Amino acid sequence: MTETVFRLKRHLTSFQIMILGFAGVILLGALVLMLPIATVQRVWTPFHEALFTSTSAVCVTGLVVQDTGSYWSAFGQTVILLLIQIGGLGVITGAVTFLMLSGRNITLKERSAMQDAISAPAVGGIVRLTRFILKGTFLVELLGALALLPAFCRDYGLRGVWMAVFHSVSAFCNAGFDLLDGFDGFRHDHLVGGTLIALIVLGGIGFIVWDDIVNLVLRHKNLSVYTKLVLRVTAVLILSGTALIAFFEWNNADTIGGMNTGEKIFQSLFQSVTTRTAGIDLIGNTALTDSSKLICMFLMLIGGASGSTAGGVKVGTLGVIVMAVMCSAAGRSEIRFSKRRIPSDMVVRAITVLTINLSAGLFGGLLISAREGVPLMTSMYETI
Repeated sequence: MTETVFRLKRHLTSFQIMILGFAGVILLGALVLMLPIATVQRVWTPFHEALFTSTSAVCVTGLVVQDTGSYWSAFGQTVILLLIQIGGLGVITGAVTFLMLSGRNITLKERSAMQDAISAPAVGGIVRLTRFILKGTFLVELLGALALLPAFCRDYGLRGVWMAVFHSVSAFCNAGFDLLDGFDGFRHDHLVGGTLIALIVLGGIGFIVWDDIVNLVLRHKNLSVYTKLVLRVTAVLILSGTALIAFFEWNNADTIGGMNTGEKIFQSLFQSVTTRTAGIDLIGNTALTDSSKLICMFLMLIGGASGSTAGGVKVGTLGVIVMAVMCSAAGRSEIRFSKRRIPSDMVVRAITVLTINLSAGLFGGLLISAREGVPLMTSMYETI
C-alpha cells in the first residue's frame, strides 16, 4: 500500500499535489467540524454545512452558513483558525514545514511543489524561504494580536485574548472570518482599524516581496522587477480605491455621510484595503452605493499578489495587462517595466486568467440572479 502511494506521488505534478492536498485538508476539516464538540449546542453539524465552512476557511473566502462566534465552540473556532492558517500559508508550505520538523530531507519534487505554491523564482533556497515565511508569519500575527489585545480585553475581558489572536490570524490570512458578526463596535477605533489594515496589506503583498524587502534593508540588494510591480500596483489600487469610495460615499448617510472628513477618509481607506479578499466589514457593504459596489467588485476580482495569503487574479496580472494596453495604445510592440522586457507569453497568461475569472463571475452571477430573483449586479458582487 505504502509503495503504491509513493509510486502515485512520483507521477503527480506539483499542481495535482496541491489540488489533492487542499481537497484532503478541506475534507478532514469538514469531518472534524461535524462533531458535536465543535458546536456550542453540542449537536451534529450537517455535512454540507461543515464542508462549506471548511472550504471557506481553507480557501480564505470568509463566507459562512453559521455565525462563527455564536454557533461554533472554542474547539470549533480553533479548528477553523487552523484551517485558515493552513489555507493562508498554503497546504504545501504546511507539508514542507512538517517534513522539516520531522528531520526528513526535502526532495527535489517537494521543493518544486513548494516553488509553485509560493511563486518562488527558483527551486534553490526554498527551505530557507520556508523558514523565513514561518518566522515572519507568526511574528506579524503575534504583533497584530498584541496590538488588538487592549481593545478586545477592554470589551470582552479574558475572552478578548482569544479574539485578538483569532482576528489577527484571520486578517493576515485575508480570510474574512470574525467572531463579532461585524466590526461595527470598533468602527471608530483607529488602533483596531489600523492594525487590521496593516495585517491585510502585509498578508496580501506576498512572501516573495517580504523576502526582497528584507534583503534590501539588511543586505542592500536591489528589489526585483516583480516586487517593484507588486508594490506599485498595490499602492495604486489602495489609493485609487480609497479616493473613489470616498467620492461615491461622501454624502451617503447610511455609510460615511455623517462622519467628519478625517473619519470619512479612514473608513474609505479601510474599505479599499479590506475589499481585496479580506472581507472585514466596518461601514456595511449592503449600504454602499451601486458605484462603490462596482469599485469593490473590481478590487475583489484583483485581490492580492501571487504567493500571498490573498485570492483574486493577482495584482501582477493586472499590472501586466495594463502595461500591455498602454504599449499597444502607444504603438510599441515590446512591453518593458523597470528596464526589463515582459515576455509575450506572460501577457497571454495574464489575459487568460482575467478572462476565466470574469467569465466565472458573470456565469455565477447569472445563476444566482435567475434563481434568487436579485439584480444581476448584486448577484455578481456576491459571486466575486
